[in-house]
Amino acid sequence: MFLTRDQILNADDLKYEEIDTPEWGGVVRLKVMTGIERDDFEQSVFDMKGKDTKVNLKNFRAKLLVKVIVDEAGKRVFEEADIERLALKNSKVLDRLFNKAQEINGIGQKEVAELTGNSEASQ
Repeated sequence: MFLTRDQILNADDLKYEEIDTPEWGGVVRLKVMTGIERDDFEQSVFDMKGKDTKVNLKNFRAKLLVKVIVDEAGKRVFEEADIERLALKNSKVLDRLFNKAQEINGIGQKEVAELTGNSEASQ
């Protein structure tokens, strides 16, 4: 059966994961990014000029986490203006949340390699 336009547009495909974060005194909820959020994230990390692609790793973890940390209603907790402040938090906590956010959003070395055109990185 082929899906209709309405079936696709009305599908509830945004999933969430909750991560116990005792260092911050509770649970952090992560979500799968929308297509727009993913494009915005990639644009903030990759500077593509012609055939050259440069990776901007400044506040890399915080940039992703700002897009995916949400409240119980699914609304983003942070704004883009919070990236710098979030980047100042405990690196172990940021790493743990970032790794889970990467996993649920399918962002890994292979995807980075495809974006940068570096096939060796995906091997």
